[in-house]
Amino acid sequence: MATPAIKVEGLGKRYRLTHGQPRDSFRTLRDSIMGFAKSPFRKKSTTEEFWALDGVSFEVQPGEVVGIIGRNGAGKSTLLKILSRITKPTRGHVEINGRVGSLLEVGTGFHPELTGRENVYLNGSILGMSRREISAKFDEIVAFAEVEKFLDTPVKRYSSGMYVRLAFAVAAHLEPEILIVDEVLAVGDAGFQQKCLHKMKDVSRSGRTILFVSHQLPAIQNLCSRCVYLRTGRVASDAPTAQVLIDYHREIASQEGTDVDLSHHPGRTSGSIPTMRRVKVTNVTDGTDSIPMGGSIRIETEFGSSRPLSDLTFGLVVKDHTQSPLFGINNIVIPTPRLDCPVTSGAIGCVLANLPLMPGQYAIDLYFGSHGHNFDIIHNAADIVVVAADVFKSGKLPPSGAGSFWWPASWELRT
Repeated sequence: MATPAIKVEGLGKRYRLTHGQPRDSFRTLRDSIMGFAKSPFRKKSTTEEFWALDGVSFEVQPGEVVGIIGRNGAGKSTLLKILSRITKPTRGHVEINGRVGSLLEVGTGFHPELTGRENVYLNGSILGMSRREISAKFDEIVAFAEVEKFLDTPVKRYSSGMYVRLAFAVAAHLEPEILIVDEVLAVGDAGFQQKCLHKMKDVSRSGRTILFVSHQLPAIQNLCSRCVYLRTGRVASDAPTAQVLIDYHREIASQEGTDVDLSHHPGRTSGSIPTMRRVKVTNVTDGTDSIPMGGSIRIETEFGSSRPLSDLTFGLVVKDHTQSPLFGINNIVIPTPRLDCPVTSGAIGCVLANLPLMPGQYAIDLYFGSHGHNFDIIHNAADIVVVAADVFKSGKLPPSGAGSFWWPASWELRT
């Protein structure tokens, strides 16, 4: 059997949390004297242990692409910092066979006072590459990062997007045997994220190992053959990606549905008149915020206006993880009941029945107006989470990577 690229056994990481009086880093003599005088009346601080990781074990084989998922605080970033030798574990051990390239946080591995050019060579040296090897890849790195004009500028003056583009280009092109990528890619725009995912697919085809942490579950689904689901510092599931995502969606599905306050939503376009107040997305069957393949979902939007409204216009567009529109609907092509008189507040609901969407997370854009004209537009107002279901009654799912839709069909065989 091949030697694992990564072997994790019984990994644990403990932190001590202090509650009560904060500890001063710098104290003058006067501070010390006053502190001593007040000490009988001061509330004593207490400490508690917090295990960010507790008994985590798994193996990653050479050339395998493994996703790490979990809710915030599950221990994902702590795990990657240990694997990247940034943090030491409290117990357990890790075996890594191969040169590791990591992209964990904006700025990790870069010196802010050095230029982009100098940091490329610095990172290559950290990875154990010679100057000649780095130079051979240099033009390719710069072209991918699209920072040619700023190459000789100190990176402390880079925007977060420029920083990430260059950091990813270095990590992916300097050919480490193991590439570790955290959610930092979310800093880039949608086009750059797609570019990075395509590059990671190329890296995986070359036989190198990838460990990928992301909250973008469609990206995990498209890139990773296997997934490790962390819950409160422990491995909740370790299996093929499709099965783990089913477990994850079932775990996080709430009984209250997705309820989003739209009052100050960042996706509202400039020039909009804020009229949509709230949107709630629920499974028609059980009221949760996720639906099985082929299920039906209700989208209800509350609105309010300082002036009376009549002849309401409402529309929505469902988009995939690349922000590409999949389909849209409005109450012009499928009319709603007309109002008997103008109103200043209310709610308008739309049921999307028998959705033929593949498992994954989808975004909804909302449009609201009157007399056929939209005056309040919000992009990415809410999400739809679709989980796998046996829609064909065969015990099998449609192949992943085949698109955003599944479709009922029948076969005929002639001989």
